[in-house]
Amino acid sequence: MPAIGCCACLRNVSMAFAIARFQMALLLKILLFWSVFKASEGYHGDLKYSFMRPATSLAYTPLNRTYDYIIVGGGTAGCPLAATLSRNFSVLLLERGGSPYGDLNVSRMENFHICLTNTVPRAPAEVFVSTDGVINSRARVLGGGSSINAGFYTRASPNYVKRAGWDGALVNESYPWIERQIVYQPKLAPWQAAVRDGLLEAGVSPFNGFTFDHVFGTKVGGTIFDRQGFRHTAADLLQSADPENVEVIIRATVQKVLFRSHIAGKKKKPRAVGVIFRDEEAREYEVQAKEEVIVTAGAIGSPQLLMLSGIGPERELKKWKIPVVLKQEQVGQGMSDNPMNAIYIPTKKPVVQSLIQTVGITKLGSFVEASSGFGGTENSIHCHHGILSAEIGQLSTIPPKKRSLDAIEEYRRNKRDFPKETFMGGFLLEKIVGPLSKGHLSLNGTDVDKLPAVTFNYFQHPRDLQRCVNGIRTIERIVKSKRFADFTQDNEYTIQMILNMSVKANINFIPKNTNDTTSLEQFCRDTVLTIWHYHGGCQMNKVVDKNYRVMGVEGLRVVDGSTFHSSPGTNPQATVMMLGRYVGVKMLRERLGGSAGV
Repeated sequence: MPAIGCCACLRNVSMAFAIARFQMALLLKILLFWSVFKASEGYHGDLKYSFMRPATSLAYTPLNRTYDYIIVGGGTAGCPLAATLSRNFSVLLLERGGSPYGDLNVSRMENFHICLTNTVPRAPAEVFVSTDGVINSRARVLGGGSSINAGFYTRASPNYVKRAGWDGALVNESYPWIERQIVYQPKLAPWQAAVRDGLLEAGVSPFNGFTFDHVFGTKVGGTIFDRQGFRHTAADLLQSADPENVEVIIRATVQKVLFRSHIAGKKKKPRAVGVIFRDEEAREYEVQAKEEVIVTAGAIGSPQLLMLSGIGPERELKKWKIPVVLKQEQVGQGMSDNPMNAIYIPTKKPVVQSLIQTVGITKLGSFVEASSGFGGTENSIHCHHGILSAEIGQLSTIPPKKRSLDAIEEYRRNKRDFPKETFMGGFLLEKIVGPLSKGHLSLNGTDVDKLPAVTFNYFQHPRDLQRCVNGIRTIERIVKSKRFADFTQDNEYTIQMILNMSVKANINFIPKNTNDTTSLEQFCRDTVLTIWHYHGGCQMNKVVDKNYRVMGVEGLRVVDGSTFHSSPGTNPQATVMMLGRYVGVKMLRERLGGSAGV
């Protein structure tokens, strides 16, 4: 009997251990599922916002059918606009991308380049190539460009504000509203300090210290990265929203704006009354706007959506058999992108990573900025880096009929001969004011997920090209400065050698003249890149009026960088966020007067 009792006891113990193991395994699975769920659906610790959810959830918990305002695009302008309007009205904010929260490639500064080169279908940055042959990125994430950019924060100049026709007092209220919540003074990195001193030695003076203001000379600007290297985006401005008045739906792709005939005075005008959008499982939803639909989808998305909704050039709409709501020849016109040229500076040893902190604002139509610390290991230099790699870019030097995977592989092998210094060191970046060169956008189909064709016509205007040359000459003086000698390889690399390395390493699809770096004009053309400051397509006084209402229809506005004629300041994100707040406050004050509370 005692032996039998012991066996029974052992069986009970074994069963208890088995149950415990099962419970532990179940608990681990639950925790794993929860962590993946949080990361995929945008949670940060706990649910970041109680009013944010994915579009797929609408199949089980439907939306309200009607809102005061529907905002299409939860980007750099859309988030502050939604937060502001929600103080007094019901707002639905629809974002085609996911959440920035829980994605370390978005939130950590050291992962900046990883985020931009991620080409998976749901990635926060959507890669496209302009018809000019320049590789570019478009944000596909809540927070828009502020979630994938280099973080530099600087205001527009007073002259820009005046030319835009904005209320200066309200502008000066709106910028600080942003700055109090998400903007920081950077801890100046060694490379940035060297660039600051080099700029001053090169004659880009005076030194204006740390400031948000756009003033001639050299300065240190703000950043949306805090001292721990965490990014704070326009999505963070939603913490100022009224949670009872706003709903944010992510992974919700708006197909088109809906219109109905409306009597305005003695004429019939189309009036925007809602939108149709779909979730990731292709289910469609229709929602109505009592007051307005506001498009904040950016310089690519806003003109595209207007065309898909029937507002655009007649020939373009007929080509794709889109029913015409309003013939508007200026939609998609005036597209511009500030061309950037990057010069790699070999250094004696690896430098600390830094994104844009110091800027030189010259009087010759160009800006000089800097970044550092993107040099990889020798092994990474020899790796294939996908569509954004030099292997792909160098296909532009091969006639189209001879381009092949074998040609890519041959370039990859030859890349082993590149000096390691080409990929280790810092960068001096030159970009031009304006620009004056203009392009256009056209549809590639009637599916909103089909990226439109965009042409920027880089350096088509001769003054743009001269401004680039002026900027490169400024960089030459910086490289020769005494302060820069602390970083560079003494006199081992001449300016000519540095320019040659830059021509080989810069990545675009433009045919190159690699033996002609003695011509700075040719160098500018060969090495042109983007710094993601494209704008235009729904410009003020051409597509929208001074209040950002789309002319010729009722109940529809466009509020984003597509309305700009030129890019504000050295970097536009501050002004785009300001614009969202500015328009929101103006709308509330016009409707409610002093009772608006803003």
